[in-house]
Amino acid sequence: MADDLSSLQHVRGLVKWFDPAKGYGFIVCPDDGPDILLHVNVLRNFGQSSVADGAGIEVVTHRTDRGVQAVEIVSITPPEREDTPVLSDLAQLDDEELSNTPLEPARVKWFDKAKGFGFANVFGRDEDVFLHVEVLRQSGLSDVQSGEALAMRVIDGKRGRMAVDVLAWEAASSDTSSV
Repeated sequence: MADDLSSLQHVRGLVKWFDPAKGYGFIVCPDDGPDILLHVNVLRNFGQSSVADGAGIEVVTHRTDRGVQAVEIVSITPPEREDTPVLSDLAQLDDEELSNTPLEPARVKWFDKAKGFGFANVFGRDEDVFLHVEVLRQSGLSDVQSGEALAMRVIDGKRGRMAVDVLAWEAASSDTSSV
């Protein structure tokens, strides 16, 4: 944490971009201030390994000689999305039905961002659950890693079980009553 606590500020902004391979990205400050550095370690302390471009983010920042950087994440909200669903399987769901679908604990089997999809396994079940990159983005994530723990809302899609909402495991802890 910062030595000089007087430089700490609470800021809300939007993720400009974040690259998990590079280990950092930037947040656009809403008051035309300088962009805020977001390091992957700060994101991991929040329980995520990635964040979607355009996601709303609330952080505590610290001003250094090299600029402003996030030192703690308070909250992340998924980016604004269009009214039309990305996948046809999601067109049939309404928001109430989705919110009533319980979160299930899962682990990423594999995910290939270049291909735009991957699979996870719900704990205690053998079948794979399809993960689409657009579902991740709508959930506020940009990527997931093999072995990463998640909480997912899963439906029976046209071609099998698929995730329709994905949360980092730690971020879902406030909603564990349904897990």
